[in-house]
Amino acid sequence: MRRAVAAALAASAERREAAALLSVLKATGAFDAQQGRRLVLWLDERPTVGDLDLGALQRRALDDARAALQARRHTQLVYRVGNDEIVLFVEVQPQPYHLIIAGAGHVAAPLAAMAAICDFKVTVLDDRPQYANKERFPTADHIIVGPFREELRKLRGGRPVFDPHTCLALVTRGHQYDVDLLLEVLDDPVAYIGMIGSRRRIRAVFDLLERERNIPRHKFDRVHAPIGLDIGAQTPSEIAVAILAEIIAVLHGRSTKLK
Repeated sequence: MRRAVAAALAASAERREAAALLSVLKATGAFDAQQGRRLVLWLDERPTVGDLDLGALQRRALDDARAALQARRHTQLVYRVGNDEIVLFVEVQPQPYHLIIAGAGHVAAPLAAMAAICDFKVTVLDDRPQYANKERFPTADHIIVGPFREELRKLRGGRPVFDPHTCLALVTRGHQYDVDLLLEVLDDPVAYIGMIGSRRRIRAVFDLLERERNIPRHKFDRVHAPIGLDIGAQTPSEIAVAILAEIIAVLHGRSTKLK
């Protein structure tokens, strides 16, 4: 059973999907026989691998472990039944965040490389094959060439919205593309949306969407624009650092008020 548990965890890591390993750290009384047991579970309801054999506590333990996995936090769980106690440790193997970089220009290349180093799944999207290619983005997981909004819609994979594990960096070459992309994702529960450009260009995009699409102004509050922390970045690589730093800060609930 230990081999099956290890194999399941390794396969999930290979597929870059969220999984959690539950291990019995301490067991006393009626739980004594569970000492050392392990189990792997996922966010969905697929069959677990391994068995804690907790009887009536099993469902509660699995639900608590899934909550820890959803929160992306290692957690210790303690259950007591009368004088008997069992302590579980939930070791979380979180799903990597997916960074979609719309635009394959000069900033996109270092941003994709740095994001890959930080364990993001990276997708680069552009409508120009001379920019969006493996030679310029050797570390990207996916490179997509095609119309921005159409290809972004395809990336949903049949889902109604992008999930909270998705981040979008809009670094296109023109505000007409930003308009299309924002229309596609503005109401999605994504972790991060950032848009490159001068304050004038950004204001023009928001004004256009408000005026012609009747989008309430408050919806733009979640868009980080101008994109990136204000660290005085000048070069494409420095701008990429500022963008990635802002994304990481948002994911960890830290302030981005260096702007």
